[in-house]
Amino acid sequence: MPTRPFPLLLVGAFAALYLIWGSTYFVIRIGVESWPPMLLAGLRFLIAGSLMFAWLRWRGVPAPSARQWRSCALIGVLLLSCGNGGVTVAEHYGVASAVAALAIATVPLFALLFGLIWGQKTTGLEWGGILLGLVGIGLLNLGHNLQASPVGAILVLLAAASWALGSMWSRQLDLPGGAMASAAQMLVGGAVLLLGSGLSGERLETLPTPAGWAALIYLTLLGSIVAFSAYLYLLKHVRPAAATSYAYVNPVVAVLLGISFAGERIGIEEGVAMMVILSAVVLIGLPQWRRPAPTVMTRQA
Repeated sequence: MPTRPFPLLLVGAFAALYLIWGSTYFVIRIGVESWPPMLLAGLRFLIAGSLMFAWLRWRGVPAPSARQWRSCALIGVLLLSCGNGGVTVAEHYGVASAVAALAIATVPLFALLFGLIWGQKTTGLEWGGILLGLVGIGLLNLGHNLQASPVGAILVLLAAASWALGSMWSRQLDLPGGAMASAAQMLVGGAVLLLGSGLSGERLETLPTPAGWAALIYLTLLGSIVAFSAYLYLLKHVRPAAATSYAYVNPVVAVLLGISFAGERIGIEEGVAMMVILSAVVLIGLPQWRRPAPTVMTRQA
């Protein structure tokens, strides 16, 4: 049974989860105007992982074993290098932050499909959500934004699939407990992104603007550390379905920020796709309210 949380902390944790994680797509768009995409994502996770790892070790948390490091490396590459890195590169190629957020909202659909590999049972309601979500993906790809950037469209959908695969696979692996797993995954995922940045020939032609530096700091401290800590707090004090409700809220926050501050435009097809995808995510989440979830997948944006 979850323990009774302190009300103000609970409100603050939900605000961090909804607003900070929802805003990261918009902040990534600002960041890639100054930074090469893989360099931005790599620095973000390597710095955040280093700070979190050092803090946890100072608090006496054991370091991961060799086996756990291998597991963290696999999941870190899937979640962060391919998942978040794919989103960052897609936005660099011109995918609007609002549309990227909508595409990533399909992660629960992919997670259910990958869950079949490990024999996870899927209810009729969840199958309905999967089918509805596939319709939403189709509508999203009919919109002008993804059609204008085919490479970005492929990257953002592969990012969602990679995140889902990593989330489901992590249930089968020996990972450190608590935040140490995230710290180790960020260290490996960030290092792989920096390696990819170097091998792909990314170059920082000019020094980042103040907005670019602010984006890196925001994504590192708030997006990766503060919001994730809030997520861990909620997992201990509320039902899993409530803790994962960010999947419904983040795309809406991202759309509102993109339209209001970045001049992004959402076409009719994309607007309908948003309603369809969010409806699908709600359908998939309903069974969580009826029974406890065995494991809750995490998210970094």
